[in-house]
Amino acid sequence: MAPHIIRDLLAPLVAYGSHPLTLKRADGIVLDKPGKPSYDSPSSFRVIVLLQTFSKILERIMNSRLSSVARACGLLNQHQCGSLAGLSASDATTTLTHEVRTLQMAQRKVSTLFLDIKGGFNNVNTSSLCGMLKAKGVNPYLVSWTRSFLSDRTCRLLYQGSLKIFAPVSVGTPQGSPVSPLLFVI
Repeated sequence: MAPHIIRDLLAPLVAYGSHPLTLKRADGIVLDKPGKPSYDSPSSFRVIVLLQTFSKILERIMNSRLSSVARACGLLNQHQCGSLAGLSASDATTTLTHEVRTLQMAQRKVSTLFLDIKGGFNNVNTSSLCGMLKAKGVNPYLVSWTRSFLSDRTCRLLYQGSLKIFAPVSVGTPQGSPVSPLLFVI
């Protein structure tokens, strides 16, 4: 296959900062969490969201562009490792180890706090995020694409007996999207 075909198809979407409605539909597969004593509560289930492959390609392109701009504009902490290409948990561990040893050698006390933010992706506010991007001087096509990507999304939950009707998703970033972690971190 010729990869330039996909790039050429996506180029106008990138240039105009648009994420088409047809790529904003997702299927949520509802699975039972094993070992639950009762399945009469929503917390007894897990939803795995399946996004369209073509959309994920566009999201990966925009993630690459947005991450370099976010670094340049000061939207990310200088020590941010996760959600960025080329930086991983290993890099974070190495940086933390270096910082701790440096402070210990200076006879200083050191402590570390780790947080797991539950539901963080679900609470990304499109208006606040786009306002922040705009205020930092991010190129308007990236701001437009981000707003377009996060707006007018729909999902249908698939489980035995479901009606398979798409419903609007008005908050957050899509689970499984290549760009969702970066948008959350920003």
